Amino acid sequence: MAESSFIRAGYVPLLDSAVLIAAAHMGFAEERGVVLSLQRETSWATIRDRIGVGQFDCAHMLAPMPIAANLGLGPLPVPMLAPMVLALGGNGVTVSSAVAAKMQAAGPEDFDTAPGSAGRAFAAAVRQRAEKGEPPLKLAVVHRHSSHNYDLRYWLAASGVVPERDVEITVVPPPLMPDALAGGGIDGFCAGEPWGTIAVARGAGRIVTSRAEIWRRGPEKVLGVTKTMARDHPDALEGLILALCEAARWCADPANFETLARLLAAPDRLDVDARTLLPGLTGRLETAPGRQREIPDFMVFFGDGAARPDSDHGRWLYQQMTRWGDAPLSEEGARIAGETFSPALFDAATGAADGGASGESPGERPSGLFDTAP
Repeated sequence: MAESSFIRAGYVPLLDSAVLIAAAHMGFAEERGVVLSLQRETSWATIRDRIGVGQFDCAHMLAPMPIAANLGLGPLPVPMLAPMVLALGGNGVTVSSAVAAKMQAAGPEDFDTAPGSAGRAFAAAVRQRAEKGEPPLKLAVVHRHSSHNYDLRYWLAASGVVPERDVEITVVPPPLMPDALAGGGIDGFCAGEPWGTIAVARGAGRIVTSRAEIWRRGPEKVLGVTKTMARDHPDALEGLILALCEAARWCADPANFETLARLLAAPDRLDVDARTLLPGLTGRLETAPGRQREIPDFMVFFGDGAARPDSDHGRWLYQQMTRWGDAPLSEEGARIAGETFSPALFDAATGAADGGASGESPGERPSGLFDTAP
């Protein structure tokens, strides 16, 4: 264990990197005999590339990224596993103040209390621009193979807006999004906290819906691990999973939120005001200046199966990748996606300490989608 306990991990400065950071800095990894060396990166592309060239053993990853790697998509793909979910939810769709005003004029006063009404108001604003001959709105996501991209597209399409035809979708690193919105480079974005909160605090925009409402309790970030690391250092990986579970339980306790916010806010971590992290942790967001809203399960780290990967969720993410032209549809692709999200390593390490499987059958729409009847 001594030789294999040093683990190099990358992360992007987002609120949902909390479990990795807490494990490294609150002693959870050390207690499990793991030396967890963290490296902050500014973009998901860099995380992908450094995994690809062997500079990281594992990383804080967008849920679709390990699937994309196993499908051979993108540069330097390496075989990956997602043996643990690091966070559910945590994303918000933020639009510029100008777009929010158009949505307000088109929809009810409380249009942002549900993704359906927010989507109808956004679709009305898009139609008004088209009728005036104005160019399509430009929306940003953090990476092509991201839940942000697929959540945004799912919400748009369900609301009658056709991505790429009615709106433009581009990629911007999450820390740059508030500045891009304030400067007019983009008209909206889908990103994890705290960047929506920061954009609202700057008066640049309004949070109009969230990942927790588009797909409640859907996997957002995962621990992405190379298959080589899992094969060659199983004891180290087991120790890491156990340490991360303990860290996740600690991060999920409201009594620790202020301590966690201060830990994450440090200059060498997220480098933000700790107060901007509390809304995402508590689920009580200021969606516009002076307007607060509580969003159930906005971000979930632990409990009721939150940390346990689910093969059905992997297959659903693959379906979204094929829907938007990022991967060809095949039985083999669905098999690969399901195996990427296999709970086997998590169960072996923990005995399924964070709950059981979803009970959904392969290919079914997962529960929690906003346009699915209960």
